[in-house]
Amino acid sequence: MIVQRFEEPAEAAGAQARCLPGLPEAIDAVAAAAPATHHFLRRQWYAAAVAAYGGAARTIVATEGAAVPSVALPLVAAGPRRARLAMVPGCYWPFRAPVMAQAASDAAIDALLVVAAREVRALRIGPVADDDAVMVRLLARARAGGWATISRIVGTGYRLDMVAARAAGTWPRSSTLKKNRFHEKHLAAHGALDWRFVTGAGWPEAFDAMAQVEKTSWLADRTDGRDTKFTAYGHGAFFRAAAQDPVLARMFHAAILTIDGVPSAFSFDLDVGTLKHAIANSYAPAVAKHSPGKLLYYRNLVQALERGVERVDWGMGDSGYKRVIGAREGAMLRDWVLVRPGLVARCLRAVRRRGD
Repeated sequence: MIVQRFEEPAEAAGAQARCLPGLPEAIDAVAAAAPATHHFLRRQWYAAAVAAYGGAARTIVATEGAAVPSVALPLVAAGPRRARLAMVPGCYWPFRAPVMAQAASDAAIDALLVVAAREVRALRIGPVADDDAVMVRLLARARAGGWATISRIVGTGYRLDMVAARAAGTWPRSSTLKKNRFHEKHLAAHGALDWRFVTGAGWPEAFDAMAQVEKTSWLADRTDGRDTKFTAYGHGAFFRAAAQDPVLARMFHAAILTIDGVPSAFSFDLDVGTLKHAIANSYAPAVAKHSPGKLLYYRNLVQALERGVERVDWGMGDSGYKRVIGAREGAMLRDWVLVRPGLVARCLRAVRRRGD
């Protein structure tokens, strides 16, 4: 049985950490003070994951100064209860991770890890990129405190720097725009084209439209559909719950192409500051030969560039179309398991040293 010591704070050099039931509002305060790339890690993001995928949440919150929250580590149980394993709730992409204020001190991280060691034997975080600043700091403090860390490579991420590519005169290429005009002309032969952009409001209808495209896509045809993002049998419950937070709803951006009113292609992204996390895109096979997905995504990227987005992080998988658009390999993505200080952690570190 998992024992939760919500009443026992840990202190380290003026910082204090405590495990609290549920998902406290302090998570939003930390997210607001986090690096811009992590602003989406709000309370409702984690709550949506708990609602969609199950589990009973608890959150370790570290505070410093005048009780200002600086690190939050939401947890749900993973595996057999007696094993006392836990994981950070979330959706697979952009990433699963705790949230940390930019100004968080090492002492705050240390205090949080002391409480985490009381609460769990091992903790899963990820997938997350190797160059993620929050994860780099957390891993360093965990190792310094005697935690063992185990990683599994999930894949290579792909990124596009639109500002740099445009300055170099390589994006979008004239030849690409010419091909796009050709395909768009032939696509219009199927019916009236409507290119629509959604953010802030109108999400229920937009999610329904994107789910309609997914149900006809290759993903639904060749798989069991569980990786679709907006269907009831995929991750639809998560994104619908996350969009209930108006702050997250404004971060979400969708581009949707309808042909004679029928949803035929979409792209869905999460914009944080000057970075766009590309989450999903798909198209109807009936018009695939005219590249509706690529046509829509170029429009989407140009529109994002005009409103201040500079970089796109596509994550891993299907590198073909990403390279065509201009993306290049970025950081490796990994799943991490952190094992608390003790005999098991010491044995794991010894095995690793022998392997080296």
